[in-house]
Amino acid sequence: MLSNDMWVIDPHIHMSARTTYDYLVMREFGVVALIEPAFWLGQPRTSAGTFKDYFSSLVGWERFRAGQFGIRHYCTISLNPKEANNAEIADDVIDLLPLYACKEGVLAIGEVGYDDMTEAEDKYFRIQLELAKELDKLVLVHTPHRNKKAGTTRSMDVCLEQGIDPAQVIIDHANEETVEEILDRGFWCAFSIYPNTKMGNERMVEIVRRYGHQRIFIDSAADWGMSDPLAVPKTAQLMLEHGIPEEQVRAVCYGNALAAYGQSGEFKEEDWLNPAPVDQRQLYSGSSVLRGQVPAVEAVTDSLVIQ
Repeated sequence: MLSNDMWVIDPHIHMSARTTYDYLVMREFGVVALIEPAFWLGQPRTSAGTFKDYFSSLVGWERFRAGQFGIRHYCTISLNPKEANNAEIADDVIDLLPLYACKEGVLAIGEVGYDDMTEAEDKYFRIQLELAKELDKLVLVHTPHRNKKAGTTRSMDVCLEQGIDPAQVIIDHANEETVEEILDRGFWCAFSIYPNTKMGNERMVEIVRRYGHQRIFIDSAADWGMSDPLAVPKTAQLMLEHGIPEEQVRAVCYGNALAAYGQSGEFKEEDWLNPAPVDQRQLYSGSSVLRGQVPAVEAVTDSLVIQ
């Protein structure tokens, strides 16, 4: 567990697929804020109405649920790349996005980008980039798991073709093949510490050794798959144990995500440095996070101090 004066941000985690217990443990391990991007739920949705309910949960229930454990919750909104291929509902989902993109706590349009690099994915990627420009929103790009290098290059090309400033784009799921080009082209470079498939935490230590800590940050991308909601604090601890300077660890696990998403004007350190006391007696639309358990109530919450 990290020392009491080191806190972390998980800027990409799908808490809709996680349990309330995960929130409890994450807070104990130093996670003070997180960002939940809209993503694929594991099976095809059957109507645009299911997206509406999902988006509503991201800006409502999940924000409440996180707050019940002292974690600040933010999100991003999009039609994700995989479901951009669902022609029957894609246009209707696009019509929904402006209704949610400007709600409180929505930091960016994302995840957008490519899955199989189809024509449909390209079409809806560009449409959503135009929406980001229109609303002055940041962009979170999902790079494909297959043909990673070509997909990442193409994603950045499209962002530039659509007139998006690279400084306002987070390129996620980076790896050793793609990091150099992402940084050279001026984009933010995010790594998902996701066992076996995206980026291991020991590999991440070596990336920081080689490329430094500028415009690089990490996330867990934890979802319904074999993933770890504690990936960020665990990797921070591993970096410290391997001799990465503490100021670099703080940048990669906290400061750079704050700088990138702070451009939104919504992602503010003061929101978690001076939180309201936790009161688990509160309800959301009549529902509690506790399912009959004894609520925790804090009379006073000391401000966090992050050096």
